[in-house]
Amino acid sequence: MNSRRRRQVLDAATTLLIAGEQIEFTGLAKVGTVSVKRQVLTSALVGVLSAGTVIATVQPRPMYLALTDRRLLFLDGATTSGKPGKPLMSLERGLLAAAPLTKALLGLGLKTVITVQGETDGLKLVFPPAFKADGRELVTRLPVGA
Repeated sequence: MNSRRRRQVLDAATTLLIAGEQIEFTGLAKVGTVSVKRQVLTSALVGVLSAGTVIATVQPRPMYLALTDRRLLFLDGATTSGKPGKPLMSLERGLLAAAPLTKALLGLGLKTVITVQGETDGLKLVFPPAFKADGRELVTRLPVGA
């Protein structure tokens, strides 16, 4: 992430901080999963409506991450300007664990799963090729989980 965008993420996340809380890391990842059924339906629908001239793909939502000494904050990264948008989620850092990094589909980028203590499902994070370093940094700052 370039310094201008990092500064924008810091500015947006700073407004969400609790007294004494400090930001340790910022990054960008695609968060969540998209089912195969939804991918196929979207591709088929767009193909039919465009008479096969347009191809559509469905991807997880890009989000900016801000890891503080207390929480992991998620900010909307799917804005038209590319700037960080509204806060989407906040998870207590003490309840989080990260699975080891693995290669994403076709070796493009890295992925991990963040587990929240007491929850059965984890949160999948995919770091695109330009943000692999963000993935490595985040995983080193969280405890190792399954």
